[in-house]
Amino acid sequence: MDYKRILEDIYQEILPFASKGKQADYIPALAKVNPDQFGMCLETVSGEVYPFRQADTRFSIQSITKVFALAMSLSIKGEALWKRVGKEPSGTSFNSLVQLEVEKGIPRNPFINAGAIVIADILMTELDDPEKEFLDFIRALAGNDTIDYNMEVALSEREKGYLNAAIANMLKYHGTIDNDIEDVLMFYFKMCSVEMTCRELASAFIAFTNACPFDFAGYKLSPSQIKRMNAVMQTCGFYDEAGEFSYLVGLPGKSGVGGGIVAIYPMRYAVAVWSPRLNSKGNSVMGMKALELLTTATQESIF
Repeated sequence: MDYKRILEDIYQEILPFASKGKQADYIPALAKVNPDQFGMCLETVSGEVYPFRQADTRFSIQSITKVFALAMSLSIKGEALWKRVGKEPSGTSFNSLVQLEVEKGIPRNPFINAGAIVIADILMTELDDPEKEFLDFIRALAGNDTIDYNMEVALSEREKGYLNAAIANMLKYHGTIDNDIEDVLMFYFKMCSVEMTCRELASAFIAFTNACPFDFAGYKLSPSQIKRMNAVMQTCGFYDEAGEFSYLVGLPGKSGVGGGIVAIYPMRYAVAVWSPRLNSKGNSVMGMKALELLTTATQESIF
């Protein structure tokens, strides 16, 4: 498969979408990001790497880190994890309070904000140094020790994180989180602030293709657990646009409001794309279109 040519063709086809959408300006640090950037990188399980344009520019991966947090907590807790958080699509905004209140503090899935805050709380309880160990795990997955938090982004999110604070308080009220609310929130914001490139993301997500044993920084997952993680990404990875992504792209994946999207073709490849302009659902406009065109051009999807 000539992925290099395909990525070049895709870019030419998505150029008309270059000015559509806007970056996540409700997070002050992300509002300063130049929205007119585009990077993409595909890595195969055999180690072939196809970077395109700004594939080596680091950006705040935001909710994509929720996949890493889920992997760690699933490795630690096993099936018991699902007593604290569900695995169903939410059908509501990623920061919705309404559903959480109706369902008495049990988040629908680990990828909406409420679910990710619960996962952060679990890691804080289970790990001696959660901030260090979370970063060590990501670095091991990507094979790069320079990956780090962006404290400007984390503090910016805390400054304007009123809805997340409300979510955390509701979780605490229902007994779903154990640790101090402020500590959990700060860890959550730091998790979301992690900066990576498309190349690093594609490399990290190769681990979730189930092509080789999953054993990184002491965290192990079975092929069955990886399969289930992919299932949750497929149904819940794109906020309340997961159905649309499945329909258009046909791969499990995860997006973030930093403009990044990662998708996985099990046993074949991982691909990451980044463009900061978002649609109304919080997903990258050019990123969504690029991945739709990728699976259409290659005729490679899980369906």
